[in-house]
Amino acid sequence: MSLKSKPIVLIILDGFGITSPSSSNAISMAKTPYFDKMVRYSPTMLLEAASLNVGLPQGEVGNSEVGHMNIGSGVLIYQSLPRIDKSIEDGSFKNHEYLLKAAEKVKNNNSKFHIMGLLGNGGVHAHLRHLEAILDFCKEKDLKNVFLHLFLDGRDADKDSGKGFASQVIKYCNELKVGKIATLCGRKIAMDRNKDWKKTEAAYNLIVKGVAEKSYKDPLRAINESYKGQIFDEEFNPTVITGKDNQPLATISAEDAVIFFNFRADRARQLTGAFVLPDFNKFGRQFLGGLEFITMAEYEKGLPVKVLFSPIIVKNPLAKIISDSGLRQLHIAETEKYAHITFFINGMIEKKFSGEDRILIPSPAVSSYDQSPAMSSIEITDNVVKAIKDGKHDFIFINYANPDMVAHTGNLEASVRAVEFLDKCLARVVNATVNYGGAVFIVGDHGNAEELVKINTGKIDKEHSIYPVPFITVRKDWIGKPMQEINNGDLSLLAPTGLLSDVTPTILKTAGLPMAPEMTGTNLLEGIS
Repeated sequence: MSLKSKPIVLIILDGFGITSPSSSNAISMAKTPYFDKMVRYSPTMLLEAASLNVGLPQGEVGNSEVGHMNIGSGVLIYQSLPRIDKSIEDGSFKNHEYLLKAAEKVKNNNSKFHIMGLLGNGGVHAHLRHLEAILDFCKEKDLKNVFLHLFLDGRDADKDSGKGFASQVIKYCNELKVGKIATLCGRKIAMDRNKDWKKTEAAYNLIVKGVAEKSYKDPLRAINESYKGQIFDEEFNPTVITGKDNQPLATISAEDAVIFFNFRADRARQLTGAFVLPDFNKFGRQFLGGLEFITMAEYEKGLPVKVLFSPIIVKNPLAKIISDSGLRQLHIAETEKYAHITFFINGMIEKKFSGEDRILIPSPAVSSYDQSPAMSSIEITDNVVKAIKDGKHDFIFINYANPDMVAHTGNLEASVRAVEFLDKCLARVVNATVNYGGAVFIVGDHGNAEELVKINTGKIDKEHSIYPVPFITVRKDWIGKPMQEINNGDLSLLAPTGLLSDVTPTILKTAGLPMAPEMTGTNLLEGIS
């Protein structure tokens, strides 16, 4: 098929966000005559690039991986934590078929429902509100025998925060009249990921058999005594909670159900394997063949468990739609961002699509990128201009890494120079594209270079930001059609009007290609022809 415009060039400005001009804003301080000209005369807007708008938790800064995934997929891809939070908020969590089946099994067998995972609100591996949501579910389903196996944190939280969190859980259970803490263990033991099978065996025997050197009737007393001995949360010894008969409150049998509420995989898969793999042989244990085992997320492919929140699969990224349409495409970046312009923008699909070419430009061999602010932007541009003139490719995907990578050094002067080099590269690529009848889409993936000093502390800021990013579209017949007036060219005065996941639908509409039905994004150029 033939395109309305050829080539269509997508340029990703890595780490290029928009905020108010200041003496710590490398983007506003840089001399960027070509960028300013595009903003003045071409359709320009701001897109949200952080937090819930790209599927990250509320308030979390954007990053290159998530940014490229959202840009290339046309789908707002929620990461695990906000996906779970959203399901709890909208009520779909408590209606999940795997939870309902587990509750039914436990009721029919008059057996036990076990909840295990990391205790705390760090949000790195697990979150307290997810545990509370499971307890709410148990209350709603009138489950009688609910037992908690909790791992104290001390790494993503204060070393002695476990007592406070345990108190909070006990209070919540008492209010609901559902659930009792049956075992306690430090994450260093229960969540080992380094194949230290002695630790995993100790955690397994604690949870399944109620076997441990330490036993207490009161979980809070157990924690207090451990703190007195200067053993804090992360290294908390396996401890079983006993009843009035001095026997463990709960052990696990094949008739029971277990939910492991950690959502991060790396420190959950080892212990899970000990529970569910029939041929597990790292230590002796009786296989509980009928055990219903649910995990919050996928810990490892092939584990025989019920996964509540499976990984989101991007079925039709932009690159696949281009390929399926019989068109050719080129993806180009330097080493630092090559994975982003290939793997991540292609929906985490490693293999090249039919008709897809790739060019990897080596990043400069320097100890710090502030020594080479241009990085490999000029070499990338040389290759892109040549590709445009050759006319072989219908689409060209470009990542310019230097705004982000130089800003990560914290060097303001070098970051200003990086942006100025970038402006010259944009002029060459955009002019070549327009002269050959093509269309250009320029977008940031997240912020960074626009804030190199923390406002509240005055310290150097090397990290990403929550600020929006520019989205500029250039085609010969669009020049002179800005979508909104921008006072003195100051983009920070604009309110964001779209998301990164709107970029692919906009490109597809421009190209006259079909949008995949699962795409959540919209055409940002509606009304411009």
